[in-house]
Amino acid sequence: MENLQTEKLSVGYSKEVIIQNITFKIKSGKILTIIGPNGSGKSTILKTLTHQLKPIDGKVSVLEQDMHRLKNSQIAKCISMVTTERIHPECMTCRDVVSTGRYPYTGKLGILTPEDWQEVDSAMKMVHAESVANKDFNRISDGQRQRIMLARAICQDTPIIILDEPTSFLDMHYKLDILKTIWHLARNKNKSIIMALHELDLVKAISDTIICVNDSHIVKAGSPNEIFSGNFIQQLYGLEDNEFDPSTGTLFLRLNDYHMQHKA
Repeated sequence: MENLQTEKLSVGYSKEVIIQNITFKIKSGKILTIIGPNGSGKSTILKTLTHQLKPIDGKVSVLEQDMHRLKNSQIAKCISMVTTERIHPECMTCRDVVSTGRYPYTGKLGILTPEDWQEVDSAMKMVHAESVANKDFNRISDGQRQRIMLARAICQDTPIIILDEPTSFLDMHYKLDILKTIWHLARNKNKSIIMALHELDLVKAISDTIICVNDSHIVKAGSPNEIFSGNFIQQLYGLEDNEFDPSTGTLFLRLNDYHMQHKA
């Protein structure tokens, strides 16, 4: 069974289409990554998949149900999301912020049970955030905030997790640590992971399927081997062939070539 599926989906703002004819599906235990140049519409797709934006056309199905027919409370039990948008909760510790991931299960009063708090602490442990549990969320670093928001999504315990640039603000150690956690959630917790990511070497390493967006549509979709072959990535991002190695996902900074071109 596909956890999430789109059919001829068009997304955008105020009836202005940004990307059209988006069709894909993802099963549990798999990681689907969306790549493309800045402004190509990756975040718009993710916001539509999480019901923050209404589709302009087409359909999104969640657990074989039309998302349009689901209540927000039902969607919150199916999909959790991590974004790069900053939140500014008043007088909340990091543990408090993570605990809001349990609200879809608490009823109208929002009272957490001891079992809920166990889920909160387990999620924080998974992202190695125990040391900031009792700190004011507004007084931690951007990288720590990103890990807290991932913990929030984990303890929401949904079959689908959607992440918009989950490695933003993170140093190299925590980039790898977060992606290992994401891989663990897919493979060992059987979650469906959909994310947008800029680091192409990490995209190549972690993805099962890659969707490439540009010029208002999906220009290519496939496995990492299919996407990182030939000079497709260079064409997608407007790079010279010698500025990127598709076999490793490595960028090369050709300063001498740049100097010679501008000297001429």
